[in-house]
Amino acid sequence: MSSRSAAACLLAWLLLTPVATAQSGPDHVAGQLGRAIRECPQVGIFDDIVAEVDGTSVLLTGKVTAGSKKDEVGRRVARIDGVNEVRNEIAVLPPLSSDDDLRHRVARAIYGNPTFWSYAAMSNPPIHIIVERGHVILRGTVNSNMERTMARTLASGLGERSLINELRTEGR
Repeated sequence: MSSRSAAACLLAWLLLTPVATAQSGPDHVAGQLGRAIRECPQVGIFDDIVAEVDGTSVLLTGKVTAGSKKDEVGRRVARIDGVNEVRNEIAVLPPLSSDDDLRHRVARAIYGNPTFWSYAAMSNPPIHIIVERGHVILRGTVNSNMERTMARTLASGLGERSLINELRTEGR
C-alpha cells in the first residue's frame, strides 16, 4: 500500500469514526432532544420546557399553556433513537383569561420594541414569557446584560403580581 493510500485511509477513518460514535451516544440524544422540542409547532414563547438526559432516560420539566403540548412533546421525545424512558413532569398552566391577556401585553411590550425586533423575526424567539396566576417569569437567552435589563423593564408595570427575570446572556 502506498503512503498516499495509507494517508487517504487514515483520513477517511478519522473523519468517519466520530460521526458513527456521535450518532449513538448521549450527545446525539441531547441534540435530537433539543430539535424535537424546538420543532414542535405547538410550543411557543409562552411555554418553557427543560429536558435532562441521564443515560437513556429523559426528564421533561417546565410549564406549558395546554395539556396537548405536554403530550406532544412527550411523544416526540419518546420517538428519539436511544431514549428508553421519558418522565414527563411538565406542568400545565391554569387556563385563565387574565393570564392570557398579561402574556400578550408582555410579549407586545418586549417583541414590539426595536431592540428585540431581530428576535421577534426568528422562527423560535429566545425570550419565553411564563405567566401563572399573574406572576411573570422571563426565561431564555439574550445577547447582552443591556438586553436582559431592557426586557425586564419592558415587562414591568403591565399588571403583573410579580416579575422574575431568569434571562441568561450568551456564553453564561
